[in-house]
Amino acid sequence: MSESNARFAINNLLKEAGWILPGGETNPNVDTEVKNDAGVADYVLKDSADFPICVIEAKKDLLSPLEGKDQARGYATALNCRFVILSNGVNHYFWDIEQGNPILIEQFHTLNRLELIKNHFKPNREDSEEICEDYLAQTQNAGFQIDPDYLNEQTRGEFLQKNKLRLLRDYQLDAIHAIQHDVKSGKDRFLLEMATGTGKTLTSCAIIKMFLSLYDVERVLFLVDRLELEAQAKKEFDEVLKKDYQTVVWKENQSDWMKAEIVISTTQSFISDNRYRKIFKPEQFGLVISDEAHRSLGARSRKVFEYFIGFKLGLTATPKDFLKAVDIDELGESDPRQLEDRLMRDTYTTFGCESGEPTFRYSLEDGVKDGYLVNPRVIDARTEISTELLSDHGYLFQSVDEDGNDVEATFTKKDFEKKFFSQNTNKSFCFAFMKCAKRDSYINEIGKTLIFCVSQKHAVNITQILNEVANKVWPNKYNSDFAVQVTSNVDNAQRMTIDFRNNSLNGHSNANLNYRTSKTRVCVTVGMMTTGYDCTDILNICMMRPVYSGSEFIQMKGRGTRKKDFAQDWIDRSEFPDLVNSEKDEFILFDFFGNYEFFEKDFRYDEVLPLPQNGKKETEGPDTPINLDGAINYDPDPLKSIKEILIPDEGMKVDRDLYRSFKQRVAEDQTIQEMVKRQDFNEAEKYLNDHIFDKPEEFFTLDKLRKFLQLDRRLTVREILLYSFGHINRIKPKREYLEEEFDKFEKEFNPDDEIYSNAKVVFDAYSTDSEYRDTIESGRIADLNVHPSGSAFKSLTPALRREIPEYIKQNVNTEIFEDVG
Repeated sequence: MSESNARFAINNLLKEAGWILPGGETNPNVDTEVKNDAGVADYVLKDSADFPICVIEAKKDLLSPLEGKDQARGYATALNCRFVILSNGVNHYFWDIEQGNPILIEQFHTLNRLELIKNHFKPNREDSEEICEDYLAQTQNAGFQIDPDYLNEQTRGEFLQKNKLRLLRDYQLDAIHAIQHDVKSGKDRFLLEMATGTGKTLTSCAIIKMFLSLYDVERVLFLVDRLELEAQAKKEFDEVLKKDYQTVVWKENQSDWMKAEIVISTTQSFISDNRYRKIFKPEQFGLVISDEAHRSLGARSRKVFEYFIGFKLGLTATPKDFLKAVDIDELGESDPRQLEDRLMRDTYTTFGCESGEPTFRYSLEDGVKDGYLVNPRVIDARTEISTELLSDHGYLFQSVDEDGNDVEATFTKKDFEKKFFSQNTNKSFCFAFMKCAKRDSYINEIGKTLIFCVSQKHAVNITQILNEVANKVWPNKYNSDFAVQVTSNVDNAQRMTIDFRNNSLNGHSNANLNYRTSKTRVCVTVGMMTTGYDCTDILNICMMRPVYSGSEFIQMKGRGTRKKDFAQDWIDRSEFPDLVNSEKDEFILFDFFGNYEFFEKDFRYDEVLPLPQNGKKETEGPDTPINLDGAINYDPDPLKSIKEILIPDEGMKVDRDLYRSFKQRVAEDQTIQEMVKRQDFNEAEKYLNDHIFDKPEEFFTLDKLRKFLQLDRRLTVREILLYSFGHINRIKPKREYLEEEFDKFEKEFNPDDEIYSNAKVVFDAYSTDSEYRDTIESGRIADLNVHPSGSAFKSLTPALRREIPEYIKQNVNTEIFEDVG
């Protein structure tokens, strides 16, 4: 794409944002080719008073827009503009030259948005310098430790005493210092990458107080991605900040949120019915914090995050090289590489960390080395069947059906408890756990445990087996409360997670009435307790399922890495002044599907992970057994091997060697490189068909690449090549593509009006349904009576009936929504 083509794309983006270009009947608020003391600016956008407010610098699309930074800043300074947009027609960056770094955007800001930022985001960055330096001088090398009560009456320094903070560890102070430094240097976005168990929420408390007291922030929004994290954050904020600031959970206090300085909400609550637009003004939260940032900034939730004007802070426990996905609701079982690539690219760009280096990082390795976290002791246990499931050839199941026919199927680990079911395998897993589990040293009961299962049905079975075994070993002791299922389909599951953390799930153990611990010893879950669940006295983590994503593996085992002083749980220590062995020094990670081995030896960190291969089906004949899609095993399945794996001091490879780079064979092909430079994608498609697609070895096809990208629509050659060469950050899935196109079209709609939802239904149907398009184009409106979206079309005004199809024809590639099988 030439610079002229880039300008064509920029013109369209300006029109979509409501800007008026020269040449029309209305007075423009955009000037082009504006001469100034620094040169000639490509575009200058003007505010309501007709003064310059934003400069746009256009580049060819094969050049990074960021290459125009200095040039554009010169124009902006000469024209007294605060804002700059850098664009090559494909990628676009918005830069507030008074506040920080260029931030990747997908749409241009409207005039109203620019004026809101100009008028409402003017933080004081200098007044805090003296107090911050005094604070740092007093806290440097102070060796802060959080005491057993997680509070300490003794304070160090006026800053801490004034704000009554709990004492912070050295690395937490370093995190705060890093943000202070970036604020002073003009940045407004920050990312803290801190391992599970290192106190991200406590660090957030200190950061919130700092912004509320020093940086002209009046209200903070703390966004989480799960309901249980709302209550957890509220509890911590109240314990630390309640005396100075009021905290509310928004869905519980929707009418009182304006009285509070800190508002906690799930992103989903704000997204629902576009509440964030209807209820809040963009300037009402001066600091927005995204907890578990890699999970909560997908396509839709990102709009919430970007809607508010002010400072932005991301928190994550997942190491940088796993932050490469947009949507991790469906963790890519068959495509972990693409999942990770997207998280990395989008999360770090969102927080102004395009280099992949966060504002501050404190890893699991750092935590273990400094004595704040513990590594697991891994026990790898495999049955005869699971050993075969984990092998390259898979497990060959053979049986006879009710009609006497031989049947067989080959299953791999991904089929366990989905297509292949074996209760005896589950029993062997449970027996191995019960035999080797780490015990609570004070009461000699099985230590508190989390078990991660394949599905809710699997969790039901595991819970039942464990309770049956417990009743045989300890008759009438637990009464089916030894293990409980904690999944979303169980009533009060959320309450259970809290009670388990507070050592009161189904009451208390009566092994020692002076020692407080939960009667229930095991929580069996699928995914509810993987992220952000803080229960320091976990002694066993069981993975009774295969794990394919490094992020998920880290989060699951991270539930056990926190240290714990079990002496805290003694109600009265006066009779036991010399309690020993009170410190948790390790936890056991039971690995029943070779996950540790997979991430240590087999996971290809720098290449695309091959899709798992099932056994090939043979052509059926008279002597060929019937192949099964699913099977139940009734044969015994004893343990075949059980071994203990010692973790090196530097930790697991998945924690220390985390890097990703997405490479396609085409990126090394000189001919393709030249075609991409020329933007000649028609010739590129011919070349791919002749020389690369469907050839031996890789057998690349667009459809295989689509599946690799987990794309739910057709993939174009242009998209895959631009993505492979790094010219675009991601390829948008169907829903995101449609939502963004409709957002561009629907800028005049009021989300409260019924016509908004009807127009969106018609927009989606017309874009994706060729039969629907044909019916409307041919004027057969009566035929819409039997179409699900027919009534929506009939409810539209005549103008919208024309405008929606016209917009889609000009802007939407409807071919990509054809059936993908």
